Amino acid sequence: MAVEKKSPDKDLSKDNLADETPLKSKTDSDQSLPKSKGKWAALVENLRLIAIALLIAAVVRIFIAEPRYIPSPSMVPTLAVGDRLLVDKISYRLHPPKSGDIVVFEPPPQLQDYGYTTRQAFIKRVIGLPGQTVQVSQGTVRVDNKPLQEPYILESPQYEMPAVQIPPGSLFVMGDNRNDSNDSHVWGFLPIDNIIGKATFRFWPWPRVSLLKPQEAESTSVKLK
Repeated sequence: MAVEKKSPDKDLSKDNLADETPLKSKTDSDQSLPKSKGKWAALVENLRLIAIALLIAAVVRIFIAEPRYIPSPSMVPTLAVGDRLLVDKISYRLHPPKSGDIVVFEPPPQLQDYGYTTRQAFIKRVIGLPGQTVQVSQGTVRVDNKPLQEPYILESPQYEMPAVQIPPGSLFVMGDNRNDSNDSHVWGFLPIDNIIGKATFRFWPWPRVSLLKPQEAESTSVKLK
């Protein structure tokens, strides 16, 4: 008796199994989550570091030091147009300005009346301190009637200024380029409160990188007749 040969069950054939789309295991889906979380964590960390860096930079600029650019020739030959300086904001919290210091300051009221704003800044050298008398006569600056010897200026002043006494809380400042400087001989005294800081370091251009040391002018004694 012949035995009838059954055909294989179609639903159990290898071909049908191969046609099924394999399902993702729970393990595969779980692995994609840490990668996504890792990217967000890295982004948040980078943003946090940037925020901290900006905060530190702001604190340094407001309280410690800030860079400044020289746009005019009023301090030639000491400072040239295009020089970039570091302005120290701490020194004058510890002691008052001294003669010979190079100071950066906001325009005093008399300059603001001519349209200058507090966002603009000037840079000059301190010549006279509170209580002193300053005069410009015959090409020489005199402080307390003593002629100053100033090796740092470009040329002698070609103007005259009668003797003036500096009031308390103010300074008399001048540019080293005496004949091309909008300074105290034009607009008067500088309130000490207007000072932003002390120019201490030139960091650009590279060939002129240097410390800006105060150069106090030497006084020559004058015998009064």
